[in-house]
Amino acid sequence: MSETEATPAVPSAKTPEFRSDVTVELVRSSAHDSDVLFAARVSTMGELTLDGAQASADGAQATKGAGLINYLMRDRHGSPFEHNSMTFYVQAPIFVFREFMRHRMASYNEESGRYRELNPVFYVPAPTRNLQQVGKPGAYDFLPGTPEQSALVDEATRAASTQAFEAYQRMLDAGIAREVARIVLPLNIYSSMYVTVNARSLMNFLSLRTKREGTHFPSFPQREIEMCAEKMEDLWAELMPLTYAAFGANGRVAP
Repeated sequence: MSETEATPAVPSAKTPEFRSDVTVELVRSSAHDSDVLFAARVSTMGELTLDGAQASADGAQATKGAGLINYLMRDRHGSPFEHNSMTFYVQAPIFVFREFMRHRMASYNEESGRYRELNPVFYVPAPTRNLQQVGKPGAYDFLPGTPEQSALVDEATRAASTQAFEAYQRMLDAGIAREVARIVLPLNIYSSMYVTVNARSLMNFLSLRTKREGTHFPSFPQREIEMCAEKMEDLWAELMPLTYAAFGANGRVAP
């Protein structure tokens, strides 16, 4: 299964299902390039910027401010990029969420294995996923695996996930509390959460969790969180195209 293929997140039976993708949806947003402009201009225009703030809903004035947005990005005047909001719904393996929450620049709410029975949906790496780690700490390269390695990862992941979920289900059937039964589940089980973030914080996240040629500060993210970051980036780019262009033009450095 390729990274772009998706299967339903909620299975129809209590048998394990396996995915090699992630889900990212934009739930709601208040994010426009013009939000950056009125926030920046208040320093010199004060109350005169109120008209610009009210116009931000359609972004009509934003195209006049591409140069200002680029200046703010280039010289790292970051606070004007905070006056906006995006809420994403994310489905991904739990080990991805643990990396997400290292970024203490967003608000998170995740589904709870204490309060609901978890669905048997598990992540298994796609055949295209690099498997070999070569090099020394801080300078690793990740290279494709052999067909034998890919087969081993797939078989072992499916077997361990199936066995773990069967143990989980046996405990639930025996009347054991969900918060106890869940301890046998592996990190590749899918969870879901809402992530609310502003553009400045999202740029910081993207600078660390995507690998791009020509960035000022190269990053080497784990592929699975990069898959989430790429989808978030595509959605954000449509909302704030001038800000997104300036981010790329200035080496993908968060202001």
